[in-house]
Amino acid sequence: MRVSGIIPARLKSTRLPRKLLLAETGRPLIQYTWDAVCQAKSLSEVIIAADDDEIVRTVQRFGGRCEMTGEHPSGTDRIAEVVRRCCSESEVIVNIQGDEPEIDPAHIDLLVNLMESNPSASMATLSTPITSREQLEDPSCVKVVCGSAGQALYFSRCPIPFCRDRNPDELLASDSPWRLHLGIYAYRREFLLRLTTLPPSRLEQWEKLEQLRVLEAGETILVGEVAHRSVGIDTPEDYARFVVRQRGRAAA
Repeated sequence: MRVSGIIPARLKSTRLPRKLLLAETGRPLIQYTWDAVCQAKSLSEVIIAADDDEIVRTVQRFGGRCEMTGEHPSGTDRIAEVVRRCCSESEVIVNIQGDEPEIDPAHIDLLVNLMESNPSASMATLSTPITSREQLEDPSCVKVVCGSAGQALYFSRCPIPFCRDRNPDELLASDSPWRLHLGIYAYRREFLLRLTTLPPSRLEQWEKLEQLRVLEAGETILVGEVAHRSVGIDTPEDYARFVVRQRGRAAA
């Protein structure tokens, strides 16, 4: 099965401008993501989908493959442009966020294996157990509820499922029923192209979660579970901590 891993790379970001090009460690942030993604055994190719010439030049300098795209409302639409142009033979497309420089390549391989083992699934994603009250109640941490076959039933920014008769802190400390959704996706190629032609759905617009468009369209999203999440870089504080971790690894 031919699988393309595509990393959408947008220059502008609200909380941390030009974050993908930050290079306090001596290497741009996007290069760390590229290097980690290239370690996944299941990918036939890796492509960065950029919206700015500066990103293209940076990627070319470290030897990565980069495709320039037009303006798009989302990373999914940016990926679809590249897929139409460059990935006609790929069966599965994996969407990896450019600001996750410490992503575990094994998580990508698990996601691809889900798609390979379940040929009827249009899409797959990952989750990890929620173990803290802070994460449970944080609306920026998206929660997913799954059925017995591992299919997504709903995604929300609210703490779902609601636990009426138990103390949430007790459950968080033992066998947490809550799952944190991780922002990595695998799509069948033709489904991805069809998805980007559908208008935003009602639930998607309320929750501001694009994956709800898929569920409202009646499609299946498989959800694999992993033990930990990778740390995304969203704020100056996130990047400062990343720099400290990299310098610690270099000194070890």
